[in-house]
Amino acid sequence: MRQAIYTGAGIAVGIAVMIPSYRTLGYASWLLLLIAVGLLIFLLVPGVPASIVRPRNGARSWIDLGPMDLQPSEFAKIAWVLTLAWYLRYRANHRTMLGLLPPAILTAIPVGLIVLQPDLGTVLLFVPALFAILVAAGAKLKHLSLIVLLSMLAAPAAYPLLRPHQQERIVGLFMQLKGDTSADQDINMQQVTAQRLIGAGGITGLPEAHSRALLQYNALPERHNDMIFAVLCNRFGLLGGVGVLLLYLLWSLGALWTAARCPEPVGRLVPIGFVGFLLAQVVVNAGMNLGILPVIGITLPFVSHGGSSMLAMWIMTGLVASVALRRPRTGILRKSFEYDDDE
Repeated sequence: MRQAIYTGAGIAVGIAVMIPSYRTLGYASWLLLLIAVGLLIFLLVPGVPASIVRPRNGARSWIDLGPMDLQPSEFAKIAWVLTLAWYLRYRANHRTMLGLLPPAILTAIPVGLIVLQPDLGTVLLFVPALFAILVAAGAKLKHLSLIVLLSMLAAPAAYPLLRPHQQERIVGLFMQLKGDTSADQDINMQQVTAQRLIGAGGITGLPEAHSRALLQYNALPERHNDMIFAVLCNRFGLLGGVGVLLLYLLWSLGALWTAARCPEPVGRLVPIGFVGFLLAQVVVNAGMNLGILPVIGITLPFVSHGGSSMLAMWIMTGLVASVALRRPRTGILRKSFEYDDDE
């Protein structure tokens, strides 16, 4: 019932966001990002009563509002996309290596605060969203490729900085990939249970009573959010799981089509940023459940339990619809992200 209320509220908020022009929020983007950063800082302030900010699984990521818990990082993603799109709308300096520094700094502020919670899963989602926006804005692929290469080379150096449970999850994943079952009842229990439930669903899934019994006697931690894809596949089978993934693909294609048809730069970048977040989140969540990616605490959009996630996804949907419903007046726009030396 609570999740149904969240869904209804999310649809209402999405419609409310769709009615005014998306450019209205563009003008307020810096203010929205400032508010989001302020909330992220509030989560980290020492001395805040546990009744307001209560750590969960070791992370200070939620503000207790009574009827629901507010997760500021979900709304920080929206504010960040709007602000980055607004910053890039008529610029060309991001086509140089030095010009990529301002978008990196703009990203590092919310990302750094989310790292301190710590919430590594949400942090990782910013990376594909940033690259999607920069590519759409015309950043040179040779610069972005160099950054990716350097990041990959530097990644092993970050391993000692991870918390012990994060290191264990990476070790556990490699054990699974090698076929080592010695940790199946220890650090790999969550993923192994999820894979067992997915396999039990077969092609078409199980009857409701049978599925409920399996879920009851195969205790799956976080089955209502991080591992809910396993529950879907158990109940509705491979066809159900693929069907859900196709719905995400349909959402993404609609947003990309909206961006492609919009000549206005903010309206072009905002949907692409949201697609970057959504697809990354879906891939990581499904990968966690299938045992091909480590468990890092990523929910499944529109499906996992949580009011903040549901509201944020419907706000994204409302903003994409706002772009789709409006065509800028002809003759007043500069060419957006079109360069003679495109590479």
